[in-house]
Amino acid sequence: MSDYETDILQWSEHQAALLRRVAAGDRINNDDLDWPNIIDEVETVGRNELHAVESLLVQTLLHLLKTQAWPQSSAVPGWQKEVRVFKMQLRRRFAPSMRQKIDLADLYAEALLSLPDTIDDQAPLPVPDVYTVTLDDLLSEP
Repeated sequence: MSDYETDILQWSEHQAALLRRVAAGDRINNDDLDWPNIIDEVETVGRNELHAVESLLVQTLLHLLKTQAWPQSSAVPGWQKEVRVFKMQLRRRFAPSMRQKIDLADLYAEALLSLPDTIDDQAPLPVPDVYTVTLDDLLSEP
């Protein structure tokens, strides 16, 4: 069993050290590099970043929907503040290549499903069944 399965931290530090040596021009035994797992981990980094942005988008949409569904709630200022915070985080984490991979309609549907049935014992006002906001709107300054 390799360090990858038993001690990911040790594995990653060792592989990084080997890659730094290769980048510096050192010759090393290529068998020491765990290419299949290195490749998987590099791909995972990108997927994790995309998932983080998608999660922030769902949270932004959910809080925007709450402000529409319960405009009289005392929680509206807090939801609005969270929208601003989520949008700031989105702008920091968003990469242009993510645009083609983000399905905003699907994320909006997820946010709709996440809406509570009631808040403050009040049923929600109607909200649009389909999204009307664009990705650029969600990435814009508040």
